[in-house]
Amino acid sequence: MGGRSRVWEAVVASRGKMRSPGRPGTRREHRQRFWDLIGEGLGSEAAAAAVGVSQSVGTGWFRESGGMRNVSKAPLSGRFLSFVEREEIALMRARRAGVREIALALGRAPSTISRELRRNAATRAGLIDYRATNAQWHADLRARRPKPAKLAENERLRDYVQERLNGAVLRADGTPASVPDSGPWRGRRHGRGQDRRWATAWSPEQISARLRVDFPDDESMRISHEAIYQALFVQGRGGLNRELSACLRTGRALRVPRARTVGRGKHFVTDEVMISERPAESVDRAVPGHWEGDLIIGRGSTAIGTLVERTTRFTMLLHLPPLEGYGTRPTGKTGPALAGHGAEAVRNAIVSTITTLPEQLRKSLTWDQGAEMTQHAQLRIEANLPVYFCDPHSPWQRPTNENTNGLLRQYFPKGTDLSRHEPEDLSAVALALNSRPRKTLAWKTPAEALDEWLRSLQNPGVATTD
Repeated sequence: MGGRSRVWEAVVASRGKMRSPGRPGTRREHRQRFWDLIGEGLGSEAAAAAVGVSQSVGTGWFRESGGMRNVSKAPLSGRFLSFVEREEIALMRARRAGVREIALALGRAPSTISRELRRNAATRAGLIDYRATNAQWHADLRARRPKPAKLAENERLRDYVQERLNGAVLRADGTPASVPDSGPWRGRRHGRGQDRRWATAWSPEQISARLRVDFPDDESMRISHEAIYQALFVQGRGGLNRELSACLRTGRALRVPRARTVGRGKHFVTDEVMISERPAESVDRAVPGHWEGDLIIGRGSTAIGTLVERTTRFTMLLHLPPLEGYGTRPTGKTGPALAGHGAEAVRNAIVSTITTLPEQLRKSLTWDQGAEMTQHAQLRIEANLPVYFCDPHSPWQRPTNENTNGLLRQYFPKGTDLSRHEPEDLSAVALALNSRPRKTLAWKTPAEALDEWLRSLQNPGVATTD
C-alpha cells in the first residue's frame, strides 16, 4: 500500500487517540476574508454571506471576538502545507500513490508528506484514513500558540486597571455616591433611557498613560490601551471580566469597526452642501448674514429651534409646538413628525422667521446633519438661503450656536417641557440675549451690532464710530 510497510502502519495505529474534530471547521482564509470585509464596514451577516458561511456563524465569530479581528492578515507561510495541498494529498492517497510520488507532484520534500500522514491522518480500526478537512483541523489545533495575557499574569497591574475602570464613585466625605440600579449585565449595550452603573470609568488610554506617571521606574506596570480593549472585548482573552465593558464611556459590549462610522452622514447631504463649501467670508466673521442653527430638545421630545448670526451673535428662536394628536395616537413611519420638529415644521419655522430680515442678512445657514433638515433644498428656494451641513459628530463647527444653546438652557433647562412656551415667551428670551453686552463685540449688544451694520448699508459713505 503506497510503499509503506505494516510496521509503519502499526506505529501510526498505536499513536495516542486524537481528539475528534467534530464538524469540520472553517478555513483560515475564510476568516481572514471575513475580517477584511468587517474592516471595510460590512455587517457580520453580510460579511459571512460573502465568504460562504452561514449568517449565524459570522455573527458568532464577531461576538466571540468582541468585534476585534482575531486572525492575522499575513498569508500562510509557504513552509506550511495549505488546505489545497492537503486535498491533493487525500486524492492521491485514495489512488494509492506513494509518499515520494505525492512529494514530487506537490514539489515538497518526501519527509514533509510522510510527517503529514503520520501526524494528521485519522486512524480508525488501525487503518490510515487521511482526509483533508480532518488533517487541516488537527494542523490548526497544533499550530495554536496562545500567549498568556499580561493582565492575567500580573495581579498588581490587573487590580490597578480594574480599580480605574470599575472603582466606586465617592462623595466629598468619602462615602459611596448613590448608584442607580442598572440591572444585570446582558452582554449588550445599555438600552435607550436605561440607567448605567456608576464607576470611575477611566478610559483605557488614560489608564495606560497614567501608569507611566504613577510607576515611572516599574516597567512591569505597563500596558497599552489596545491590550486593555482586547482583555475587555475578546472572549477568553483573560485578565478582565467582560462585564467591565459596561464601564467604558460608550458602554459597548462589542468593538465597532471604524469603517462603519465612515459615511454615516444622512443620505440628503452631498458634497456640494458640506461646510467645506461654505463661503470663505463666513469663516472670519467679517460680514454679517451667515447663520448657525440647531434644536434644543426637552421632555417628551419637545423642541425649540435656534438661529444665531455668526458676526453679531444676534439670536432668533423658532416656535415648534407639537402637532395635534401628539402623545395620544401612534406615529406612522411615513406620517408627519407629531413632536413638532419634523422636516416640514422646521422648514416652515425657518422660512417664516428668516424672511423677516433683509436679503443681505440671508447669506448662509449652517446646521448639523439632523433629519429635521431633509427639506433643505426647498428651504433654500423659499427663503433664498443656502444651507450647509457640518461633518458628523462635529458640534465645534457651529461654535456660536453651541455657545448660545448653553446660554438658553438658563431659561429652558434640560428635561423640561418646551411646548408650554408661547411664541411671545421665545421672543422675550431672544430679546434678553440680544440686549446683553458682549465682550467679543467690544461690549456692544448683538442688537446694537446688527443695527449698526444695517445703518451702514443705508449710508455707505458714512463711517461708523464706536
